Amino acid sequence: MKTTIAIIRDTFREAFARRIFWGFFACCTLLLLFLMFIMRIDVVQGAVATVTVFGRNGPSTDLQQMVPQAQSVIAMILYFAGTALACFASAGLVSAVFEQGRIELLLSKPVSRIHLLLGRYAGNVLVVAANIVYLVFGSWIIFGIKTGVWGAQFPLSSLCTIFIFSVFLAIIVLIGVLWDSAAIAIMASFAVMIVTPILAQKSSLERLLSSEWSRDVVRVLYYTLPKFSDVSIIVRHMILHQPVESWMPVWSTAIFGVVVLGLGLWRFDRRSF
Repeated sequence: MKTTIAIIRDTFREAFARRIFWGFFACCTLLLLFLMFIMRIDVVQGAVATVTVFGRNGPSTDLQQMVPQAQSVIAMILYFAGTALACFASAGLVSAVFEQGRIELLLSKPVSRIHLLLGRYAGNVLVVAANIVYLVFGSWIIFGIKTGVWGAQFPLSSLCTIFIFSVFLAIIVLIGVLWDSAAIAIMASFAVMIVTPILAQKSSLERLLSSEWSRDVVRVLYYTLPKFSDVSIIVRHMILHQPVESWMPVWSTAIFGVVVLGLGLWRFDRRSF
């Protein structure tokens, strides 16, 4: 346990040194300041609310509907933009492990390779998770104080964002072990982010394709790759108190992440440096 904590602490120190943590923290703080000082919410008789941004008043809406909708917008921004930025930043932290001179020093320590890489992986997840929790819970408190409306769904959405990032981080780890390249890891992650929302329209694609083998390819890719877009829909439904039709996107994405991370650990354990 002490060794694991030491590896995680080293990852945090590097994130601080590279200004990665502070960059995320600054972006999150700016959004919270916007919610706190620039966006004004006027509540009338505890039921109707008017949102004012930069001096412009929006239409009056039901308070119980307005708050979840505003929170869902924040959650979607954090989900898509936050995951992309986190992958971009974390690729450098992962590839730095395999730099000449550093990897030899790390492998000289009395720590197994799998333990070393898992500790690095956990440290990266915690660096991003700290900022996500800070933003989500900060937004939740601001909305709660301004409107008096509280709910557990919005804070829980942070877990989904952390979860999807941890899956993409597994891709970054595998690419890093195979090619020692942050650029390739970023391109692979962004390619999955772009392709999976297209595959989410599986039914429409199957109608457009003329051959059965091409439809099979679409089905295989859809059920194999992480459901980046589908998980975002689940997050939005949770915040808006809407029923979730299927949790398949979550558990299939989790299986993908475990398999990819396992391949990365297996390759790292057998690679010669």
